[in-house]
Amino acid sequence: MPTLHFSTVINAPKEQVWKTMLEDATYRQWTEAFMPGSHVVGNWKEGSKIQFLAADESGKLSGMTSQIAVNKQHEFISIHHLGIVNQGVEDTTSAEAKKWVGFENYTFTEQDGQTTLTVDLDVPQEFVEEMEKGWSAALAKLKEIAEK
Repeated sequence: MPTLHFSTVINAPKEQVWKTMLEDATYRQWTEAFMPGSHVVGNWKEGSKIQFLAADESGKLSGMTSQIAVNKQHEFISIHHLGIVNQGVEDTTSAEAKKWVGFENYTFTEQDGQTTLTVDLDVPQEFVEEMEKGWSAALAKLKEIAEK
């Protein structure tokens, strides 16, 4: 499974970028780039279960089921993806679910009032192009929101 790397410089302190990235209202805004209606069920506390969901074509919730592996506030967050949610059903055992097992990491580094946000994530090969497009748009939107 390839690991993708993305980075953007945001003209805001890392606390502001962190808040914009993870708080529900703004999370929903920047993740529209992936899927309209994207949201989180759970919380960002280390060790917590968290799901990244949106309604699929049938109106049922689909997405990822994960655990927060590391949360160093305003510095680093590591998400361990454990499987998928397909039409409202959590799946960690099928071949499709196992393709998604991996990590997604966010690193926040501030210098002179600017924050470099680095995203590293494991992605199944067949979704690399889709994720590259999604993250490019999502980070541009996150930057726009955080800099307001």
